[in-house]
Amino acid sequence: MGTKRSRDEHEAPRKRLTSRATALERVLGEHERAEKQLAAANAELRRRIAEGERLETERRAAERDLREVHARFESAFANAPIGMALVDMEGRWLQVNDALCRITGYTRAELKATTLRALTHPEDVDLDAGSLQELVDGRTPSYQIEKRYRHAWGHYVWGLLTVSLVRDDRGRALHLVSQVQDISERKELAQRLEYLIDHDFLTGLVNRRRFEQELSREAERVARYGAPSAVLVIDLDNFKDVNDAFGHKAGDDLLKGVAGAVRHRIRQTDLLARIGGDEFAVLLPQTDIDQAQVAADGLVKAMGRHVAVLGDRSIHVTASVGLAMFDGLSAAEVLACADLAMYEAKQAGRNRFALYDPARGRRERVSARLAEVESLRTALAEDRFVLYGQPILDLREGAVRRYEVLLRLRDEESGELLAPNRFLYVAERLGLIQDIDGWVVRRAIELIAELERAGRRLVLHVNLSGRSIGDPRMAALTESALTEAGIDPSRLVIELTETAAIANIEAAKDFAHRLRARGCRLALDDFGAGFGSFFYLKNLPFDYFKIDGDFIRSIASSPMDQLVVGAIVGIARGMGKKTIAEFVTDDETLRLLAKAGVDYAQGYHVGRPRPLRDLLLPA
Repeated sequence: MGTKRSRDEHEAPRKRLTSRATALERVLGEHERAEKQLAAANAELRRRIAEGERLETERRAAERDLREVHARFESAFANAPIGMALVDMEGRWLQVNDALCRITGYTRAELKATTLRALTHPEDVDLDAGSLQELVDGRTPSYQIEKRYRHAWGHYVWGLLTVSLVRDDRGRALHLVSQVQDISERKELAQRLEYLIDHDFLTGLVNRRRFEQELSREAERVARYGAPSAVLVIDLDNFKDVNDAFGHKAGDDLLKGVAGAVRHRIRQTDLLARIGGDEFAVLLPQTDIDQAQVAADGLVKAMGRHVAVLGDRSIHVTASVGLAMFDGLSAAEVLACADLAMYEAKQAGRNRFALYDPARGRRERVSARLAEVESLRTALAEDRFVLYGQPILDLREGAVRRYEVLLRLRDEESGELLAPNRFLYVAERLGLIQDIDGWVVRRAIELIAELERAGRRLVLHVNLSGRSIGDPRMAALTESALTEAGIDPSRLVIELTETAAIANIEAAKDFAHRLRARGCRLALDDFGAGFGSFFYLKNLPFDYFKIDGDFIRSIASSPMDQLVVGAIVGIARGMGKKTIAEFVTDDETLRLLAKAGVDYAQGYHVGRPRPLRDLLLPA
């Protein structure tokens, strides 16, 4: 018993100790778990603090970026070189920049007191109504349109309006961003170019192109409503004598004076045009035959009374007038009829008018003339023109390395080769000569290229009409053909006849200088035939003078011709140019020309014209 009691006494403390240890372990475990939970909570807190700091940093960065974007927008808006405006959906200005104030002439306060619509030209207000609706509906992101806006000084300026839309995050339209670019200068230039396309440079009258368009409209109106109308063709008598005696400047002044005199004799509803060198035309709408004859007679008498003051001289000028009624004719036919009547007036003694009368059989002649034009167009399309060449002899070297290009037309029915005098007159009179000259230039350049590939470096001289020289399209055509062929441009010599009527001397200058800049050469044909030679020398950059044949034919027996040729050679040498003598018929003429210092000779004694391909290319 004593032993058992003693053992129980010893076990009790140990149990208590074990129990306490267990309790302690439990407390320690709970404490450890609490520490872990606290650590996790601290970690989460730190994460959340870091996340908050990151979000705050991002928020601040976003705000900074937003401020920078806003500042850049404000700067771009304020300093933009074009007009900028924010406009609410009712059209009121919210914000405008300095450029828009400059364009419109208004201050910011003045602009904000009005609306864009109120400043818009009445005819342009609703031009963009459909585009604006598409923008609001979301069918287009922006649109552009040209409009006129009233300037503060009272006039209108042209603006290119670009409109886009700003929406909120729900897609609702907030306001419009309008950009206005001042295009007044561009529009003015476009209108000027449009004016130049339709008007004669010298007189300011409408040109042949525009006149023919109006004739076509009038022909349609007459055919529809039957009201009579008439056309007058006016040609100055002996105009070339004025150019030769007084020079081209005086001739230009005369043409401007005549244009003014005719303009004062016709009605405001009539249309006056310059359709050729010294040729004018008048469309008389709603005019019967009696009224038309009175108008034609009045113009003839007015021209007879007109005194042109040219420098210190006064000269009288007369005109021959042709009259034709539409009377069922097309625009081309009525102009051809008036042209024929004008020539009848010249043949009857000039200084008068003649009426085209279909009852006298002239209709057949008009039809024949128009058929000739159509035949020429067909010949161009079918490539029935043929190039001939006449050799040009180098008198120093005694060799032929250049040829003048001459034109022939193969008749469609007989196959006969027609000389230029059989078709060029019609082409000149009825506006087809530029197309023919363009064909010749292209073919000549192609042949030069073909010769170079065959190892032959020859020069070809090509004659162009005054109408072509004065046509800006011819320079562009020639440059394009040269670029495509890749030839040495100095192998092409453009010849202009001294007596050619250049309708636009400024355009001719541009033509000459453009082609000279490309490396082409120019020759003045018939040099010495009149005072016009010296006008052209002053205004156009020629490289060769082709001496008029009248001084060459009799040079062997005429000391005067020898003196003239010697003088021309002296002028040419003094200017650094070369001379070519035409119509050489014998050895004595060749000898005298070489002695006089002429550089080149051409004529039947040197060689007759032959098909150019036969002359230059091997069979």
